Amino acid sequence: MKPNLVKCALARGEVQLGTGLGQLRSAEIPRMFAAAGFHWAFIDTEHGGFDLETVQDICRTSLMAGLCPIVRVAALDYPLVARALDCGAQGVIFPRVESPELLEEAVSWTRFPPVGVRGYGLTAMQVDYERAGFSEIIEHMNANILVVLQIETRRAVEARDELLSVCGVDAVMVGPADLSISLGVPGDFQHPRMVEAMEAVRESCLRKRVAPGTQTRSAALARFWKDRGMLFLGCSNDAAMLYERAAELVQALSG
Repeated sequence: MKPNLVKCALARGEVQLGTGLGQLRSAEIPRMFAAAGFHWAFIDTEHGGFDLETVQDICRTSLMAGLCPIVRVAALDYPLVARALDCGAQGVIFPRVESPELLEEAVSWTRFPPVGVRGYGLTAMQVDYERAGFSEIIEHMNANILVVLQIETRRAVEARDELLSVCGVDAVMVGPADLSISLGVPGDFQHPRMVEAMEAVRESCLRKRVAPGTQTRSAALARFWKDRGMLFLGCSNDAAMLYERAAELVQALSG
């Protein structure tokens, strides 16, 4: 059974670089991301079109390549969380969270009893064919699942201290697109309102010993937030990288 190296590194205060995966249905892409040096990738089942079999293939390839697979579920719903973890995800991203009570319940779905309520249905394939007993497997899984809270509305920013007080949250991913819309500055990711809100989230994370982070759309914006202390740092996604590189090549060769 593989340890969650990203969770361990975040706990030590180390920056962990990630990206998104949700459009290109190839289990080879996680190998590319790992070879490029990314630490984690989130598999987007909120906005992406992947079915469960694709999620499972990507999780397994990621684990073999040394890339931490994290599934962003479509909603805070037990079957979505449990099945993502059973597919091999080492973490779950909870989107659109505003309620501490619902977040607390959702965190419990990621842990086996006695600390949570996750149902047990693991097979030898899901534990790397190791000869381990139930107690050993439960202890390992409970210790290694990464729980990521998305903050992406004004209301969530205002409730950040309550949300971050929920036991079991390891990291935050600010969702800048929805947050910018909620703050009335759609797509203006460096608007003073956005920067102020995200820095407030970062400061609350540090007080609560939760790794602060965000997803970004460019290297420049990722660097901006890395320099301001974001640790769980995402940049771009599978489709954007392919398109942007293709456009660069065509531009370079045209004219």
